[in-house]
This record gives sequence, structure tokens and C-alpha cells, in this order.
Amino acid sequence: MNIRETCEKREEAFLSPFACYSSETLGRERPEEPCPIRTAFQVDRDRIVYSNAFRRLKHKTQVFLAPLGDYYRTRLTHTLEVSQIARNIARAMLLNEDLAEAIALGHDLGHPPFGHSGEMALREIYSPDFCHNEQSVRIVERLENKGRGLNLTYEVRDGILKHSKGYGKIIPDDPGEMATTYEGIIVRIADIFAYLNHDLDDAIRSGVIQAEQVPESCTRILGQSHSQRATTMIRDLVFSSEILEGRLLLKMSQPVHDAITRLRNFLYEFVYRSPQVHNEFVKAKKILSELYTCFIESPDVFRRESTMPEMTWFSSSENSHERNVCDFIASMTDRCALNLYAKIFFPCPTV
Repeated sequence: MNIRETCEKREEAFLSPFACYSSETLGRERPEEPCPIRTAFQVDRDRIVYSNAFRRLKHKTQVFLAPLGDYYRTRLTHTLEVSQIARNIARAMLLNEDLAEAIALGHDLGHPPFGHSGEMALREIYSPDFCHNEQSVRIVERLENKGRGLNLTYEVRDGILKHSKGYGKIIPDDPGEMATTYEGIIVRIADIFAYLNHDLDDAIRSGVIQAEQVPESCTRILGQSHSQRATTMIRDLVFSSEILEGRLLLKMSQPVHDAITRLRNFLYEFVYRSPQVHNEFVKAKKILSELYTCFIESPDVFRRESTMPEMTWFSSSENSHERNVCDFIASMTDRCALNLYAKIFFPCPTV
């Protein structure tokens, strides 16, 4: 018995019967020899961490565009916070921590530059069906590793695809909207816990809102600080969830669920739709829209820019020119988009 098999036996003996055991994965699109040391989900986690797409998250917006301050969250720090919360919940509930971590680390790989303004821009200029969770799956299946993809397990890809909830319910009523594993559902919830806490922090730090504006009904139940709020949310989910008719029912107490819903409504009204944030998003959408139009109308410019030495992370994967342009823009960092926009549209000074 090798190290991986020992780990798999340990999972089966220790984890909850509701956990997804590594030994029972539905496998990969392309069969491959199992690692003698790492379980299938540990392999997936490592492949995501070492990917080009993961490294690019450090220069992608969370809420505040291309932040220069040292303390504002980026898409990378958001991802790490989601991973930490998901791991804590999975560990407490005896679910597969490695699977939860892999899904969390990969969930936002397909997020375009400039946060949700970039996503909205691509919906307007490329397709109304564009969404970052599907683009994340596309990256791990088609775009990463010079077009070969990462060949991740079904469970990780499924969790990445179904992590996003938009402005819908935290835990939807339709089972089809949720991941097939409890670990995937946990990542969906951890994503909300993470962004509610750190976006509130960043909004207060930036002066977009004042701490005293946060509804008292939220702070009284959830807590005043990031640590208190995160602890309340995690503990409430862990201790409120129950086994019902042979199934694990993930849920929160009504007071905490209501407080989280009010806090999310508050952030949407006073932060995400605030003039300070919205006005910058309008500028960001203009940048991506003009880059897209330029690349569509001038294929030679697209080929030149997408094959520059610093763009080795990108490789065209489709016969569709529009799809390739969308993939290229969606994969950019904020900094890359800004620099490329300046290079193409700003006048070049003469010597």
C-alpha cells in the first residue's frame, strides 16, 4: 500500500459518510496514472496553485479597481480567504478538506479584469451568457497549460462551475443549482461569507462608507469586526446544519441568515452601486469594450498582441475569432488591460 492509498483509507475511516472520498472520485476526462503520494483532490489543488491563471489573480480587482494600497483585497486574497473559510467548515463537519480547498482555489480563475464590471462588459460585447464561473471551468479544461488544460477531477470542476450565485439565495431551493458534493456547496457559502466580510472592511477603509452606517441589526448579531463576523457565520452554519432523512442539510439559524441577507443588501446599495465604485467600473467597461472592438476589427493587431513574449500564458484554442478574443480579454489582469489599452490607443511620443 503506497502513501496515497494510506491517505484514502484514512479518509474512509475518519470522514463523515456525507464526505466525498478521494478514492470514489468520478475521475478525470483523460485517464492518468494516480500519484503514489497525493490523493486525486490534492493533485488538483496543486495543479491549480501552480497554474498561470492562479498567479494572475494577484493583479485582478476584487471591488476596488487596480488598488495601489497595500491592504485592499485583490482577487487572489479573496480566493485565499474563501479557501480558508471553506477548509474550516469542511474540517469541522468532517468533510473532505482537500476537495473544498481545491474548489475554492479554482473558483475565480476565469474572472475577467476589473471585477464584475469586466464580467458585465463581456456580457454586453461578447455574449449575454458569459459568466465567470463557466470561464473558470473553461480555463481548467481548455485554456491553461498551453491549451491542454489541467485535467482536474469531475468533483472539482463541478464545484467551480456551481460556486456562483449572483444575487440569488445563499442556499438555493433548486438542487440543480448546487454542486453535487457537500464540499462544493460549502465553497458556494464560503464565497459569500468571505466577500461580505472583506468587502465591508475595504469599503470602510476606503471611505466609501463609515462604520456607523452598517445596520445595527447586522453588527448586533454578526459582530463588529471581521473576525467576529466570520466566526459567527462559520459557527452558525456548522451548528445549525443537521441530518434529515438520511441527508446532510446545510443551513443557518434564521437570525444569522437574516442578518447576512441585510448586510448583503446594504453592500449592494451603498458600496457596489455607490458613485465612487460605479464610476470607476464605467471606465473599466469602456477599456475592455474598446480593446474587444479593436481586436475583432483588426485580427492582425490581436495576433500581434496575443503572441507577444509577455503573453505566453495565452494560447488560442478555437476556430472562432470572437471566442479567442473573449478568452484573451477575460484572462488579462487589470494591469495588463491598462497597459495594452495605453499601447494601442494612446499616442506614441516622437523622439
